Amino acid sequence: MDTRAFKQELQRRKELIDNSLLEYMTSIETHPTVIHQAMHYAVFNGGKRLRPILVLEGAALANGKPEKVLMTACGLELIHCYSLVHDDLPAMDDDDFRRGKPTCHRVFGEANAILTGDALLTAAFELITRNTQIPEIRAEQVIAVINEIAAAAGSQGMIGGQVMDLAAENETIDLSTLQSLHSMKTGALFVASLRAGALLGDMDSKGLQDLTTYARHFGLAFQITDDLLDIKGDQSILGKPVGSDAKNHKSTYPSLLGVEQAEKLARQSVEQCIDSLASFGREADFLRQLAYFTLERKS
Repeated sequence: MDTRAFKQELQRRKELIDNSLLEYMTSIETHPTVIHQAMHYAVFNGGKRLRPILVLEGAALANGKPEKVLMTACGLELIHCYSLVHDDLPAMDDDDFRRGKPTCHRVFGEANAILTGDALLTAAFELITRNTQIPEIRAEQVIAVINEIAAAAGSQGMIGGQVMDLAAENETIDLSTLQSLHSMKTGALFVASLRAGALLGDMDSKGLQDLTTYARHFGLAFQITDDLLDIKGDQSILGKPVGSDAKNHKSTYPSLLGVEQAEKLARQSVEQCIDSLASFGREADFLRQLAYFTLERKS
């Protein structure tokens, strides 16, 4: 798959997710309108949709039926969006802009932003349970997926990583601690996303392990690139001010390793992504290209 074909496929998948989210989410006209308007504002704000795309790819590699897992894919995106709403709050990162627009709490107020995050998380699990309505998917598969996603989003996953991140502000931490922090805060949901699609598609244990390895290295490469963009990125493309990590006195891969070594580690992580897909054929070319894409992205 060449770069042009990959970007077309990436856009096609993103549009599929966007359209599905619009279909599944409660209308902004539903009472109380403010919460539903805020939920739509948080979700339809230019996201890359990488987590739901990973769900689709996991299912595609398992049984070639990604359309069967759209509800779970959209549920993962709602969880991601809730985490961003809460991350931006004054008590957390205190950010005023995300993707070029005022953050949710700046538009709807802090209390409504907190409730918006809560509502998105709740809606996510309601949506994932609806995957049991698909005849080819068994209830026990959905239960297994809910278990994995809840763990990845909870105190030993994304939430735990955010707690560690807040505690590390104004502190110097070592590389091992930083890797543990981001494997929980960022990596856990990437792993859960790819595994969710594979589990719903009845992937065999060897394939599931290979995809788990891919997702872990993908998450690391993604995080390092995020850290680098906060230093070298274009604010007009990022949609938010650069230098927020330094402002919040956060340890990052560039701050611990230097820019050159951080870039090297990101490249190594992508190569490990590619190696993990050795047991798959051309059907995994999109995932291979996605790994390289994470190094090249500008936002």
